[in-house]
Amino acid sequence: MFRYTFALLMAACIAASAAELSREARDRIRYARQVAKAGNSQSISELAPYLDDSSVEVRLEAVQAIAQIGTQYSLDPLVRATRDNDPGVQMRAVEGLVNFYLPGYTQGRFERVGNAIKGRFTDTNDQVIPPYVGVREDVIKTLGVLARGGSSMESRAAAARATGVLRGRAALPDLLEALRSKDDTVLYETIVALQKINDPSVAPRVSVYVRDLNDRVQIAALETVGLLRYEVAIPDLEKVYKEPRTDRARRAALTSIAMMPEERNRGLFTAALADRDDMVRTAAAEGLGRLKQASDLDMLERAFNEERRMAPRLAFAFAVVKLGRTELTEFSPLQYLVNTLNSRSYHGTAEGYLSELARQAMVHEQLCSVLPQATRDEKIGLARVLAASGDARTRPHLEKLSRETDPQVAEEALRALRVLRVRTE
Repeated sequence: MFRYTFALLMAACIAASAAELSREARDRIRYARQVAKAGNSQSISELAPYLDDSSVEVRLEAVQAIAQIGTQYSLDPLVRATRDNDPGVQMRAVEGLVNFYLPGYTQGRFERVGNAIKGRFTDTNDQVIPPYVGVREDVIKTLGVLARGGSSMESRAAAARATGVLRGRAALPDLLEALRSKDDTVLYETIVALQKINDPSVAPRVSVYVRDLNDRVQIAALETVGLLRYEVAIPDLEKVYKEPRTDRARRAALTSIAMMPEERNRGLFTAALADRDDMVRTAAAEGLGRLKQASDLDMLERAFNEERRMAPRLAFAFAVVKLGRTELTEFSPLQYLVNTLNSRSYHGTAEGYLSELARQAMVHEQLCSVLPQATRDEKIGLARVLAASGDARTRPHLEKLSRETDPQVAEEALRALRVLRVRTE
């Protein structure tokens, strides 16, 4: 009886102690929130000690508050928070670091499952900072270390994604180590990060995954070897195209082959022009356009005029302009691409094609000439195109555009001038 009573008393004491600790933690959380409202460097100094708190909840609140303040003084404590042993703290620190350089960044939604943190990443993964944004090297290296060996697969995946968004070339050695992971999400995020960093030297390591059994990993690898122009992988891409596990893999394989076309693939592209899959026809048109054989022009012009689906028709327009039809008339392929900059759904596709085409002197000249009479959306899209592919001749046109009365056009033109300066100086 005595032992039973003693056990009950001990349990009550432990419960009371836990409740007291919980109240203390809640008090610290409330104080952290109050301090964060000031939103200045002094607030960060007061919040930083909470990163060492014994309560995970307090540390989470502190790192979130520091990230929300988001000044340059937030960076050091956020770097420190990436070394926390809790994955939730690590992931929020990563998000805060990226958000400083890319305001509005949201990598995913986090939730606790038992003692673990699960990250629900967004389906889109196309965010990347502009070329003119400089990132501290220690931030990149910190993210690389976390991608290679974070306390959970979710925090590793979050860090890998962040290195890509920040174009983190200094993290390449760590990302290559992260490629050894057996976790599909880490692999996928790492491959996409390597794609964004765009260093051709990593292509051999990525090409290993073009036959991966995970669909997302395979698609990312197929796209990346094409974007990195890794011609050694073409035989593997051809095998995937001819013996695909999924339709997406088939499309991605031919799209990558089309990025580095060889004459021996002409038959592959020509046959694919009659394919029922829109995106296969799209890739075939891109490949034939980049082969730049004058004998294909009539066939591609006919296909452009007959095609009724938007994606392949844009690709046929791109191919015809590639082969020399650079006039800007009412129904010309180049005018069609410019007009598509007004499309909510396809303006990004048109920008991509025009950016590649604008490397040709005649196309560059035509795009500059159309700027004064272009619509607002066309001016915004063309500013991005000229930023990506222009040269010294482009600057006066963008400077004139930056003086437009439309604030969105002027802002985009100023941004384009900054990108152009980084590229050409």
